[in-house]
Amino acid sequence: MRKYSWIILLLGYRALAQTPVDDFFYQSGKIYVVIAVLVIIFSLITLYLVRLDKKITKLEKDRNEA
Repeated sequence: MRKYSWIILLLGYRALAQTPVDDFFYQSGKIYVVIAVLVIIFSLITLYLVRLDKKITKLEKDRNEA
């Protein structure tokens, strides 16, 4: 039972997700602004992590060659 308890937990949160605030964002069209901002933030974080990984890989490679 404990193995599947996280599924029950997630289903419980789904019921809480439907609030009147959500309807306001959908009706006013501001949900697209919120989604766009989130996509930009996650894209920038991903690009930063990829760039950081490349720098670390280069430093490790240079250290191993010396």
